[in-house]
Amino acid sequence: MGAKPNFIFIIADDHRASSIGAHGCHGVLTPNLDALAKRGTDFLGAHCQGGFNAAVCVPSRATLMAGRSVFDLSPPNERDADDFSVGATIPPEMPTMPQHLRNAGYRTHAIGKWHNDKPSFVRSFSSADKILFDGMSEHEEMILQDHDPRGIYEESRARHVPGHSTDIFKDAALKFVETAKSDEPFFLYIAFTAPHDPRTPPTEFAVDPSSVALPKAYMPVHPFDNGEALIRDEMLEEFPRSPEAIRQHIADYYGIITHMDDAIGQIIKAAENRGLLENTIVVYTADHGLGLGNHGLMGKQNLYEHSLNIPLIIAGPNVPENKKSDALIWHGDTHATVLSFAGLEPAPQCAGTSLIAQDKNETNGSMRQYFGAVYRSSQRMIRDERYKLIRYYKDTTQRSSTNSPTSGSELIQLFDLQTDPEELINLVFVPEHRATRDRLCEAMKNWQAEMGDSCGACS
Repeated sequence: MGAKPNFIFIIADDHRASSIGAHGCHGVLTPNLDALAKRGTDFLGAHCQGGFNAAVCVPSRATLMAGRSVFDLSPPNERDADDFSVGATIPPEMPTMPQHLRNAGYRTHAIGKWHNDKPSFVRSFSSADKILFDGMSEHEEMILQDHDPRGIYEESRARHVPGHSTDIFKDAALKFVETAKSDEPFFLYIAFTAPHDPRTPPTEFAVDPSSVALPKAYMPVHPFDNGEALIRDEMLEEFPRSPEAIRQHIADYYGIITHMDDAIGQIIKAAENRGLLENTIVVYTADHGLGLGNHGLMGKQNLYEHSLNIPLIIAGPNVPENKKSDALIWHGDTHATVLSFAGLEPAPQCAGTSLIAQDKNETNGSMRQYFGAVYRSSQRMIRDERYKLIRYYKDTTQRSSTNSPTSGSELIQLFDLQTDPEELINLVFVPEHRATRDRLCEAMKNWQAEMGDSCGACS
């Protein structure tokens, strides 16, 4: 590649992989993400790993930054806590992705949401603009901070910035791109708060809910207590979920995604106009997905594909063009891939693997046979390329906070994702699938042992 490549790394909040035009979603307009996928490689098997925090973005972003598993980032004595701090801190001994790059001479610049601890932010970024040190916000009422060279970021410094969050972050990114030095490699990190609720797209991007098709997995209510039935996200819509209400939620979701897509297009165009794209890796991903009426769920506190499967599109020099990969991958692999483009090795404890074999200008093949995910103490998941098993546990812990989970259920689901991608037909008691169930149960047991997971084994 010659000179060190630049990076434009874009991460969305709550964007599930299925809600992209290039992925077959006809209700949402994403021409710029579609074009990025054609210019690069679209990793259709990308996932988040869940976590021990009801705010799943916290552990998801930590795993991306540190390249470590949610178990590494959530010590055993913290995993059953009721607060939103579980997995939020990236310990100093775990160097972050931008920290590696900064140490290698990159200018690392952050814009947008940072939902992990401030010390890890300070050591990761050499500059910043329009930072949200919080999990969510009204899109038109952003309270943001600019770069503090002291690295203190006191709350008293935060100020209201007028405009829509997507436009605020886009304008900050355009300012950076237009002034970036050509002789200084950069890592530009843009963390949109879209399409997280409250989903308020500008009028020109609004979608008519009558044009929205209900999800194939639409249900008025989830058929059983999954251990997180009354979390905030699930209370965003009344029970039972009506078709009209779900169409409105999805219409707002599509509208704010299209608004964000337009902003992404402007950022990429600005880089192209400056001649930067020839040596710039562009990455688009998200922290996790979302239910929005699928299985009667609104949030991401579950282990169905609509909540685990995330977009990951990488384009730039030495990235195969117009290619799709079904390999089972996760945020740790994205971490390792970015570093490999910069000629850097991740920390020895990194759990990810680079997705690009750069010497051959091709994607790596089958990354792993199994992928596992977790949600607090109530849910565990293991899957291979075709089959998926979810194990649910009752919660016997006495809790009192408003973030307390519900009691949960003891049951197992088994899905054939090839014939049933919406995860509607539970095959766990079908005799012909007994061997598959046993194999995945054994794989889950082995994965839990490897992770140091004390949750009860599959039976």
